[in-house]
Amino acid sequence: MSEPLDAVGARILELIQHDASLSVAEIAESVGLSSSPCWRRIKKLEDDGVILRRVTILDREKLGLTFEVYCTVKLSLPTKQNLETFEQAVLRWPEVVQCATVTGAADYELRIVTRDMHAFDDFLRDKVLSLGLVSNIESKIVVRSVKNATAVPLGLVSPYLPPRTQG
Repeated sequence: MSEPLDAVGARILELIQHDASLSVAEIAESVGLSSSPCWRRIKKLEDDGVILRRVTILDREKLGLTFEVYCTVKLSLPTKQNLETFEQAVLRWPEVVQCATVTGAADYELRIVTRDMHAFDDFLRDKVLSLGLVSNIESKIVVRSVKNATAVPLGLVSPYLPPRTQG
């Protein structure tokens, strides 16, 4: 971001990260601007790469995607080429909703969402293990999700917003 986040910019981000369906007019009214200056502010935040995209969050359980697993993955040989091959494969697998390289004994932490245990087993066998790159996988099945936030904690980077509790 080229400039520090001011109070209006912080409030705009706070509003749209919790409800991207708000119209520019609704956002403008909430932050005390008219629609045109508000639209320009939002456009600048997009151009600066602060706003990456706007999405709709679906209820995966209502869609029958009730099985969630966290997997730590260790590659047999974590060479640059193997890491790149694994990461390119992960980008193609819709079951993987999050992937991070991590420190410690494992190379990756994956969050996987699928229909059930059988679909998860198929995913492991047909996709992950078929790459021939993995030496170890440790899976942790999610019993109950306590918090699943999508909003970043803007109160930690802007003096204009208090830290927000998820609710």
